[in-house]
Amino acid sequence: MRVLLVDDHTLVRDGFRMILEIQDDMEIVGAASDGAEAVELAASLKPDVVLMDIRMPRMDGIAATRAITAADPSARVLVLTTFDLDDYVYDALLAGASGFLLKDVGRDDLVSAVRVVAEGEALLAPTVTRRLLGDFVRSRGARGPGETGFAGPDVLTARELDTLELLGQGLSNLQIAERLVVSEHTVKTHVSNVFHKLGLRDRVHAVIYAYERGIIKPSSP
Repeated sequence: MRVLLVDDHTLVRDGFRMILEIQDDMEIVGAASDGAEAVELAASLKPDVVLMDIRMPRMDGIAATRAITAADPSARVLVLTTFDLDDYVYDALLAGASGFLLKDVGRDDLVSAVRVVAEGEALLAPTVTRRLLGDFVRSRGARGPGETGFAGPDVLTARELDTLELLGQGLSNLQIAERLVVSEHTVKTHVSNVFHKLGLRDRVHAVIYAYERGIIKPSSP
């Protein structure tokens, strides 16, 4: 797995490099100190995963994520945020990030997260993700149906809507299959249909959509 590190703090980059480089299946192909450099390196190096800080000089992580995923829709960006939840993480996810990590992430969680995203899955840590999106939906207020640019949930069948609700809770395909008492293959079909009908990029966007449309209600603070 080819990884690009993006952070304006040298110690942070070096720390992540030390953790990831000792993994047999990972290679650090480059490091950038700001978003503009990250966009250039992502275009030339074609990493499997970009580990992206948010607050950086010249170009922040949101703009960089948007530029990288616009140039290559298959690009996988893993956003770094502080424990108290950066105000910009929500925007980064909408910009095309595949998930986020806390900056004080443990060694094993960091390695696991990079592998998950490299394999094409979105990183959804259910409790933290729900808290994050719930906070932002409460702070920004519900958006109208036409403001997100996605189709309305009425295009889904009843079972697809059930699947979306469970996706919004951060459940895996196997967990959804157990809830709906169907096979995992059937769930994969439902998930694919949900993404296609609504125009969603991945599971992260499905969670955002579920919150913005009121399919999932933000939990109490």
